[in-house]
Amino acid sequence: MSFLLMNLLQLITYSGTFVFALTGALKAKAFKMDIFGAAVLAFVTAYGGGTVRDLLIGVRPVNWVNDYLALFLVVAAVLMTFLFAGRVHKLRKVIFVTDAIGIGLFTVAGIQVSLQNNLNNIYAIVMGVISATFGGLIADVLSNNVPDLLKRGELYATASLVGGIAYSFLLKNNVDHDIGLTITVIMIVTIRIISKIKRLTLPDI
Repeated sequence: MSFLLMNLLQLITYSGTFVFALTGALKAKAFKMDIFGAAVLAFVTAYGGGTVRDLLIGVRPVNWVNDYLALFLVVAAVLMTFLFAGRVHKLRKVIFVTDAIGIGLFTVAGIQVSLQNNLNNIYAIVMGVISATFGGLIADVLSNNVPDLLKRGELYATASLVGGIAYSFLLKNNVDHDIGLTITVIMIVTIRIISKIKRLTLPDI
């Protein structure tokens, strides 16, 4: 991977990180946790998926170790939530969209990291989904709440999976990386928004 693409991958990861950290801090506020609890949930939501991915594919150290920017993004998200809570809650629709964008960005980042570590396309897609969704799952478990990932609701992991498959297909057909990234994120955001508006769900067992 070129130096330019490495920088782009880092930018993708950090952009999604702040959005997910904000989501985790908002969840902590909804459960009436203190600021320490909010920091824990923000960090887990932002970095849990990437940590699970790195542990599974053998990346050492995991992505956030020795990364001061990772810590700063979590702290900034927590402070923003607690200092401007009223304004943040008024922006829930915006946060929903940015969260969907975060899913798209983390899906792409997870696939790229996996391909760099010599995983095949199928498992790279799986790791992309894990990167995008497992942080929220772990945060819900810590909150003693049924994970959103497992609830019957709008498509979440499914959006990541469909986007990941599309992104892998585009890469395999030598589509420009930036174009593939843009298409993937738009696809995931579109699926998330439509599934919420139309209340689309997967079939029950």
